[in-house]
Order: sequence, then structure tokens, then C-alpha cells
Amino acid sequence: MLDEITVAYETWGTLDASASNAVLLCHALTGDAHAAGPSGPGQPTEGWWDPIVGPGKAIDTDRYFVVCVNALGGCQGTTGPSSPHPADGKPYGARFPVVSTRDIVRTQAMLADRLGIHRWLSVIGGSMGGMQSLEWAVMYPDRVASMVSIASTAAASPLQIGWSEIGRLAIVNDAAWNGGDYYDAADGDGPAEGLMLARRVAQIHYRSDASLDERFGRSTVDRMDQFNLWDRFQVESYLDYHGQKLARRFDANSYLVLNKVMDLHDVGRGRGGVEAALARIKCPTLIASIDSDMLYTPRQQAELRDLISAGGAPLEFQMIDSIHGHDGFLIEFDQVGPMLDEFVSGVDKGR
Repeated sequence: MLDEITVAYETWGTLDASASNAVLLCHALTGDAHAAGPSGPGQPTEGWWDPIVGPGKAIDTDRYFVVCVNALGGCQGTTGPSSPHPADGKPYGARFPVVSTRDIVRTQAMLADRLGIHRWLSVIGGSMGGMQSLEWAVMYPDRVASMVSIASTAAASPLQIGWSEIGRLAIVNDAAWNGGDYYDAADGDGPAEGLMLARRVAQIHYRSDASLDERFGRSTVDRMDQFNLWDRFQVESYLDYHGQKLARRFDANSYLVLNKVMDLHDVGRGRGGVEAALARIKCPTLIASIDSDMLYTPRQQAELRDLISAGGAPLEFQMIDSIHGHDGFLIEFDQVGPMLDEFVSGVDKGR
């Protein structure tokens, strides 16, 4: 139970007089509110969808008022495990409650109220963000004029849950995790090794076999004139890099919380099942798959397509052709951008 929360968000563009041009972008697991713009103080990387969000871009901030919110439980400004607990001022750590996709959406709804946005022109997200867009359309059907869910699912699959558990165990089995109480540790003394291992594991199934083979093959970092146990292939160096990069910018406890959010995701819970829940969606909907995604497989988006269509909602289905696997929605901007532009523009013109 959280008595009060802080919500970090960014906006681009101008809300029109009728507050009808607002677009909500929902980020993935280790994303944040910085969907667009350069890196800088407090922003270690450029916006995760910078190539498609901005003036004149696919999500055109000259036309739309775009909002992106750091998820509840995160570590980039919104209340999460690293935030001070009101009882003693110390970080919540492992005291932070379990969070669901619905909790994240409720915080976004409260922010929308504060911003004077009573109905989103579109709610858009990929992966964990796609879970949020689905929940928006199910929880608040009157507040969503259209919805886009990319490389996501109505409910986490056993495969996804299994991979997630391995990542969480990598963190909690790091002795430096210390039961979630590591915030007074010296720099470099927290559970960085566990978080880096979790990211290495994730990075493998975020990409595809073909993507890794094309980029690295069997090329090596070390000469391997003789066989030494820790001589490295290039792919190992790549995984090391991504592990270190995440550990520099992300909190291990937030990773645990948000990773569990994805495992708990099930739009049918308490609603009579997935079919009944998705029947609540009445707005124009775009479901998109990535053909090489081995984590959130196209089968799951095809099920979403069929069930939402059966409920009567206008629906479009798109396949993103990518060698890059699940990460394709963060890479294939030349496909994702025009797809979103056409869909949201069509909804905007039809309202």
C-alpha cells in the first residue's frame, strides 16, 4: 500500500483547446519517460523512440500532445524501491509493494486527470508498454479513442515467466543484494553483478538467432591460440557491454518489481477470462508483431487480433519484418514510424 506517490513524466507538443490531441506512450521494462530528445543531465541515453517522436516525425509533436510516464516502481523519478519510505526516510528497498500493470495504468490515469486529459487520442506501447495500452483500453474504454499494442500479449506465457524468474534469481542470489537493502553501499558494491547477469540473459532472448549470427558469427575477442576457459567470443563482449550499461543506469530492486509486473500481467484476471476482458475494447486498435520475436511470439498477437476482433472493435494487424527479434520495435523505426503515423492520423481524421 502506497499512501502517496511521485510521478515523473515528460511531454512534447501542445494540448489543444479541447484536450483531444493527447497521445500516451508507454515504455518497456527498462525504459523511462524520456521517449524523445537527446541525452543529457539526468538522461544517460537519447529518447528510446527519438527517431519517430518529434516535430514532423511519425508521432508528430506539431500535431499531438505526447506524454510519457515513468512506470510506478521504476527508478527514473516515479516512486519505486529506491524512493524514501515515509515512515523513516530510508529507501523502500524490499518493502516496496508488488505492483501490477493495472496499478501503473491507474497512476497514468491520475496524471491524465491532473493534465486535463479526459480521453487519449491514442495509447501506444511495446512489450511491457503494450500490456499497459491493452489495460487502458480494458479498464477505461471511454478514455481511449484508439490503442496500439506492439510485441505484447494478453497474459504472460510460461516461457516469459520462466525467463523472468532466471533474471530475478540472478539478482537476489547476488550476496550484495542484501535482501534489497543495499542503498548505503559504496559505489560498485551493490548487486551490480546480479543485475548485469539478468540483463545478459534477457539480451539473448530480446534478439534472434539470425540477428546474433549476422552480427557476431564465431568472431572472438581473444586470440584463442590455445583453449583457455575465459577466452571470449564477440557475443560475450556484447552481453558484457549491455549488462554494464544497464547496471550504470537502473536499480536492481526496480528491475525485480517491473519484471514481476510483466509476469503478473493477465487482462482476464477477475474479469471472467481473457476473452471477456478483451470484449470490453471498443476503440480502433492496432496490434503489431515482430516476425522473428522468440519471446513474445507472433502467435500471441494473433490471438489478441482474433479475440479483439470478435468483440467488435475495429482492428488492424501489422507484421514488422525484422531480423532483430523482440527488440525490433526499438530498432525498425522505418517500419514502426509509418505504421503509427498512418494509424493515429486515421483516427485523428475520423474523430
